[in-house]
Amino acid sequence: MTDNTLIPTPNDCPLPRRRSDFATFNEAIDYAARSKKGLNFHDARGTLERVYPYSQMRQDAQAMARRLMAAGVGKQDRVALVAETVPEFMALFCGCVYAGAWPVPLPLPTTFGGKESYIDQLGVQLSSSDPKVLLYPPEIAEMAEAAVAKQGCKGSDWASFAEREAPECDFPEVGPDDICYLQYSSGSTRFPTGVAVTHRALLHNLYGHATTMNIGEGDRGVSWLPLYHDMGLVGCFLSMVGNQVSADYLKTEHFARRPLAWLDMISRNPGNSMSYSPTFGYDICARRISSQSNVAERFDLSRWRLAGNGADMIRPDVMQQFVNAFAAAGFKASAFTPSYGLAEATLAVTVMPPGEGIRVELVEEERLSGTRRDLSRPARYRAIVNCGKPLPDMDVEIRGENGAVKGDHQIGKVWCRGPSVMHSYFRNEEATEECLVDGWLDTGDMGYMADGYLFIVGRAKDMIIINGKNHWPQDIEWAVEQLPGFNHGDIAAFSVESESGEEAPAVLVHCRVSDPDERIKLRDTIREKVQSVTGMNCVVELIPPRTLPRTSSGKLSRAKAKKLYLSGEIQPLQLLEAA
Repeated sequence: MTDNTLIPTPNDCPLPRRRSDFATFNEAIDYAARSKKGLNFHDARGTLERVYPYSQMRQDAQAMARRLMAAGVGKQDRVALVAETVPEFMALFCGCVYAGAWPVPLPLPTTFGGKESYIDQLGVQLSSSDPKVLLYPPEIAEMAEAAVAKQGCKGSDWASFAEREAPECDFPEVGPDDICYLQYSSGSTRFPTGVAVTHRALLHNLYGHATTMNIGEGDRGVSWLPLYHDMGLVGCFLSMVGNQVSADYLKTEHFARRPLAWLDMISRNPGNSMSYSPTFGYDICARRISSQSNVAERFDLSRWRLAGNGADMIRPDVMQQFVNAFAAAGFKASAFTPSYGLAEATLAVTVMPPGEGIRVELVEEERLSGTRRDLSRPARYRAIVNCGKPLPDMDVEIRGENGAVKGDHQIGKVWCRGPSVMHSYFRNEEATEECLVDGWLDTGDMGYMADGYLFIVGRAKDMIIINGKNHWPQDIEWAVEQLPGFNHGDIAAFSVESESGEEAPAVLVHCRVSDPDERIKLRDTIREKVQSVTGMNCVVELIPPRTLPRTSSGKLSRAKAKKLYLSGEIQPLQLLEAA
């Protein structure tokens, strides 16, 4: 039952605020624990059910650190943590930091994909991070233990682990250039790469976050974002600790079922709310409220100071719909705070200065794709959202194919350099050398600069992002390749825009089947397989063998496959279905 007498941790307290100016995150935890602030956990209806002051979190974290060390976990060992939005995860994450171990947040099972799919995903990420132990919520014990059995590490649910003895011991010394944690992409299952982030990089990004957004007295975080994703972990948990901000949490699964509970929590906050979401979160809320007329009575969004937006492409039409839906509740369009970032830069690279809102530029689609416009057709434009200015000490350049730096409004590859950039990809020297050159990080994203602001026009490499979740095309292709009759290189996956303006996965597949009925069965089987990976309906097109384009080195060119498909140069096989 929910205790209605609970009092949430305060927004303000006498302890002077420090904007993450610590040598290590250990020091940040110690300092936050001197305040009366902390974390507050809410149920599916957004009602407060547990108050967790930073002082209690530190006490629990140090006990967890002693248990880890008693279990043989040493400095630089990895500890895999299934990232549920509960105090136990927060205490374990910080406990790893005190023990000098590297926490590795991993995702919870989703509602799609099934048990075996999750076990496989967890197993692959465990193999990549090579942890000493996996700690997980008791309710997923069967799946977690199956993954542990495949990988060979130890495993324990965190309730049982918390009952172990915590003998007194000295914690190892940790320095600014030691690794603090490993961050895996939410979509990286077949070819995972763990981003190794140092204490120095983390704290510098948290400092930049606080300085750029002018985090101050009265501010309070509100979040439903998953803690295995950099936006949820760094922006909505570690930043709260490093900058001594109280925060309120709703589980991601609860947001999915009752998205308006997020806005209820913001409405009840007596301070200034800071809350972030990918575009789809705002979209869901605007759609859900459209049939209701009690917006002004139910919500008070007038103190929502920073409505952050990032993690996928920002759609200005959705943002306008949100404003239209919630202006009556006091929401101000100027609260929108677009940003650009990636785990390889800890989190944020650029952030819109507070109060400037969503600003767009219209760019000809031909300029974006690098093609020449057919003058017999009218020009088509796309609205490109301004993603703000670089964080303090973060350099951003736009470079051409030859590495030359481009001028304003010239589209090229986005590169960045600064103290927040990752140390490396864990145990993947080749991948590290591909994207880190002389201290500069090749983000793989396409964009341009204008008057000191960054505009993003395309996303990292071939990443497919659907509803804020990353999907590596290799994962989708690999899943289809497991079906009988396919070879490596027979499938190309990418995203396409639907008639509604939303993105959906598309898969082109070499087809060697001639029977019309068998082709339809094959297409439906592939569609079901891709849905098990992405959770979404997808476009499946069967194409003749040897149709997919290759690079000069023989690799599949997804970008060219997408271009040829959209232009009509790749013609799918016709499927004759009964009316």
